Amino acid sequence: MIHVSHLTKYYGDYAAVRDVSFDVAAGQVVGFLGHNGAGKSTTMRILTGYLAPTSGSATIAGLDVFNDSVEVRRKVGYMPESCPLYTDMRVEEYLNFRAGIKGIHGGFRPMRVDFVLRRCWLTDVRRQIIGTLSKGYRQRVGLADSLLANPPVLILDEPTAGLDPTQIRSTRDLIRELGQEHTILLSTHILSEVEMTADSVIIIHQGQVALQSSIKDLQAQAGSQGKLLAVFDGHVDGQGVRDLETFGPTEAKAELDRTEIRIRTNDIAGATRKVLDEARTRGWTVREVRPERPTLEDLFVQITARA
Repeated sequence: MIHVSHLTKYYGDYAAVRDVSFDVAAGQVVGFLGHNGAGKSTTMRILTGYLAPTSGSATIAGLDVFNDSVEVRRKVGYMPESCPLYTDMRVEEYLNFRAGIKGIHGGFRPMRVDFVLRRCWLTDVRRQIIGTLSKGYRQRVGLADSLLANPPVLILDEPTAGLDPTQIRSTRDLIRELGQEHTILLSTHILSEVEMTADSVIIIHQGQVALQSSIKDLQAQAGSQGKLLAVFDGHVDGQGVRDLETFGPTEAKAELDRTEIRIRTNDIAGATRKVLDEARTRGWTVREVRPERPTLEDLFVQITARA
């Protein structure tokens, strides 16, 4: 559905995007991740026709983003991070106006406006002036706007910015539902959100793609990099710590009243048995033993650190 090939964008001598290539299949929800300034928003603006690239190509639904930009915009619902809304208009008035611009006319227009008002939890503020809304509500107005024409592709830049925890959960559920009907490219800093909503991720770092992978593959990678954490009262002897190294690299950190030992291992169950055996033999008092699996955030930090 989305094909990007060797996309590059320079601002003067500064390369915001450098030779970026990736594909997003139809019906996929893809998390687009990266640090601030990594090139995410620039790439999204190019895909939606707001910016022209310096070089490279991109297609959406088989249409060239640059040569068929009008047709591409009909197929894309774009929600920028800071939604440019008309703050002196009422919510329903604004969405009616935007529906007209998108070619939604006749009796279908009020039906569609009412649908997106309900879908984005805006019915209680439909008559309210946008300038009086909180940032969270303005984000919802922007999301409603992107859904008006029911486009096959949604490009969402930080859709949960400014929302409270309840609204974030509701928006996450909505994105998961929308993923059954639309192809979604989702940029967010909340990595746990990506784990719960996306099928795959693209990590961009310093203007280049550092990784493209399915969530399942990343979870398998996380599982293969497991650690076992064992916490004991007081201090433990060094020989006991060295005996644990048979299961993998071991780190011990002693504090005032306890010692933490972390073992990097692929055999969590075996390492657990070994820790408990050593504790019983050496008289260590166990406070806690549990596996530590790397989160998407941990993997993100590792990938961007070495890219």
